[in-house]
Amino acid sequence: MFVGMSDLDLAEELRAAIGDFVRRARVHDEMPPGQAAVLGHLARSGPLSIADLARLEQVKHQSMARTVGLLADQALVALGRHDADRRQVMLTLTTAGADALASARLARAAGIARAIRDLDDDELEVIRRIPEVLRKLQPAEPERASTTRS
Repeated sequence: MFVGMSDLDLAEELRAAIGDFVRRARVHDEMPPGQAAVLGHLARSGPLSIADLARLEQVKHQSMARTVGLLADQALVALGRHDADRRQVMLTLTTAGADALASARLARAAGIARAIRDLDDDELEVIRRIPEVLRKLQPAEPERASTTRS
């Protein structure tokens, strides 16, 4: 299937397949992807400002402020002040936020695990190598367009 494909064609095929996979894995998500992404950033990085999160997600500050407001209303994040610059609002993940993120990740992983059960041994061997190979493909700093999403 991929014999004779150019690197660019293979890259596009990979991008499309990964995109389809991610969309299908999110079908049963109870939490919108933008909210899950914010909780994930806070879980990995610790406290972040709205500006930090907007930059990471490549959205406008106002859009991120709305997302953060929804998360705060659900008590999934807590708002506090920066130690050095009291004007800056910092967000932290609450216990409820960590629990919601873990639950969302577990539900998604369970769905993927159900699909994996249908694979044969050769396909399973390929699947076991995919995470390692994908990590090798990630650039140190992703090149992104200069525009932000709304």
